Amino acid sequence: MIELSELIRELRQELNSAMADGQDEAVRFELGPVEVEATVAVDRAGSANGKVRFWVAEAGADASYTHAQTQRITLTLQPVLVAPGAVTGPVLIVGDEADGER
Repeated sequence: MIELSELIRELRQELNSAMADGQDEAVRFELGPVEVEATVAVDRAGSANGKVRFWVAEAGADASYTHAQTQRITLTLQPVLVAPGAVTGPVLIVGDEADGER
């Protein structure tokens, strides 16, 4: 399992890569809301005052574990491009389709 924060970090890197790939393309796409659905396990590290962490369960996780201790969540992320100088704008992406991408 990986932490939810790592999943979001990897997603951000993939979006940055797609933006860089399309930097010189004539046709670009504006990125709208990104919906991520994951099965997560919630864990409180340490004591009752410990940090709460969300772990993303893999698709092939043990059935008894996922049934007893996980929940399905959906996140809707609205990407915003923040350029140097705090100028914001829409995120434009383009690039070749990756294997298995829809």
